[in-house]
Amino acid sequence: MKIGVISDTHGSLYFFEMAMSYLKDCDKIIHAGDILYHGPRNDIPGGYNPKELAEKINALDNIVFAKGNCDSDVDQMVINHPIQSPYTVLDADNLNILITHGYTKSKEDMIEEAKKFKADILIYGHTHKKELTKYDSLIVLNPGSTSIPKDGSRSVAIIYSGKIVLIDIENNGSILSELYIK
Repeated sequence: MKIGVISDTHGSLYFFEMAMSYLKDCDKIIHAGDILYHGPRNDIPGGYNPKELAEKINALDNIVFAKGNCDSDVDQMVINHPIQSPYTVLDADNLNILITHGYTKSKEDMIEEAKKFKADILIYGHTHKKELTKYDSLIVLNPGSTSIPKDGSRSVAIIYSGKIVLIDIENNGSILSELYIK
């Protein structure tokens, strides 16, 4: 199974489509929140078109969402998939994956919660900064932001063949980081 991971699209149809060009053959897509709205602290991202982005998302049948701090009730009215809060769980490919946006708890608290739920992977967003680390047996993944990165590059992650890779979506899909799961 191939699982794509995306976060913090913030209404950018252009960068969502760029990200999806790398995730198009994924069996499942995880979105770690901040889907349609850019938020009052962020500049409007390039290709900002939340209405058409919602239509593109609604055409997908393999996507799950965690609710971000910029996601509101009106977003759920236009997106035909549950936007779950404070986290969602995905069991896929013999992996227990806990997904949250990560704006209400410290990273340490999220890690403790993931361990309590016996997660293999904790996925979070919010910071717009990539992370791929291992804490004991728990893998912690933040795919970064597709539209408003705060670490220099727009990115997604892919979980497949026993590993996780972080991919720069603007630099011909170059691999930024890689970690083997077990």
